[in-house]
Amino acid sequence: MGFYIVTMAHPDGPAWSRYLAEHVEYLLDLIQQGRLKASGPLKGTSLRSGFLILIADSKSEVEAMVENDPFSREKLIVSLSIQEWDPLFGVFASLSSKDLPPDLEIFSSKLGYS
Repeated sequence: MGFYIVTMAHPDGPAWSRYLAEHVEYLLDLIQQGRLKASGPLKGTSLRSGFLILIADSKSEVEAMVENDPFSREKLIVSLSIQEWDPLFGVFASLSSKDLPPDLEIFSSKLGYS
């Protein structure tokens, strides 16, 4: 299992509002499945944009989750980015790979990775 950061932008307007509740219900289902760890809107962007932290076995699995989102089905995603992420520090660190880059290995014991 890996972490993936998904950033998506949506056009403003009545279609976005029409499918917002269904989108949120979909996200709540992903939380129940243990797939979505965090999500929310990005502030100060020119379009309605959101950020999701998902857990999946592969990028293709994340792509399938995005495709099943009502916003995707209704063609309301105008920009999409999916990046694999390794949360070495902070609240998700216990779920990270704990595979520190060589330059950070000096922090291994401080992070509890030794």
